[in-house]
Amino acid sequence: MTVELAAGIVVGVGTPTDDATFTLTEAATDDRRAVTVPSVPDALAELTERCARWPQAAAVCDDVLRAFDPRGATFTGVVTESLAYSTLQSGPEFARWLADRGPRQVPEIADPVVADRDGDRLTIRFNRPQRHNAFSTDARAALLEALEVARLDPSVTDVVLAGNGPSFCSGGDLAEFGTFADPASAHLARTRHSPALVLDEITARLGGRCRAQIHGQVQGSGLEMAAFCGTVSCHPDAVLGLPELALGLIPGAGGTVSITRRIGRWRTAYLVLSGRSIDAATALRWGLVDEIGSASSTGAA
Repeated sequence: MTVELAAGIVVGVGTPTDDATFTLTEAATDDRRAVTVPSVPDALAELTERCARWPQAAAVCDDVLRAFDPRGATFTGVVTESLAYSTLQSGPEFARWLADRGPRQVPEIADPVVADRDGDRLTIRFNRPQRHNAFSTDARAALLEALEVARLDPSVTDVVLAGNGPSFCSGGDLAEFGTFADPASAHLARTRHSPALVLDEITARLGGRCRAQIHGQVQGSGLEMAAFCGTVSCHPDAVLGLPELALGLIPGAGGTVSITRRIGRWRTAYLVLSGRSIDAATALRWGLVDEIGSASSTGAA
């Protein structure tokens, strides 16, 4: 059985199917095409309401996830995602969110990312703890600078990506959203200066020795970047999600590539369209993280 929601989103019920955006079931399942929920009718009602409120973003999300081949090139997927993201930045749903949010000022915080070299290990930490390490343009530039060391120096054989303070990374800094000059320039910035692509290159060389250690809020771009690492170690307190639909957007930091490769397009679509976060145990069961570790191993402070 399938149900068509607003925006042409098709949700399966009960028996998983390849064709649906994802399938809802009340039974426990390891099938990546399906998501277990307490009540299928309640979940359908919630999803219908969200897809009706953000129909363009919902439809574009489904299109992008269906277009990506997990066996294909990372760059192709990141470019497709970014072009779709830029399209939505020009659309009425994001404009509505910006109007509701009102003007904001981006706080200036020194050293948004810090790096430490110890022998062959490079540890890189998000360092805006007072904002749960919300990801800003300054943080992106500093992260890229640190990652370049690992990319260019073959003597770096162990990379750790972590976060100072109560959270790994709570996603993009909402105070900065809407400050781009134009969607085309924003697209070029995302694809020519992309931490996702550098992390993917480092992981291709180091495998599981490129590690993300996540804790607290692991949302949006934070989760998307962590998923590119070869190993993701997760503190039991972690809360993982993709909240971009509520802004009239889709993931824009490579998540349609990195997360889809880990959990499949179906559960990725569920995270985006439902807006619901999952806990560490669910993330481990789905394969979004590789292990659940202690506070000391994940760098929680």
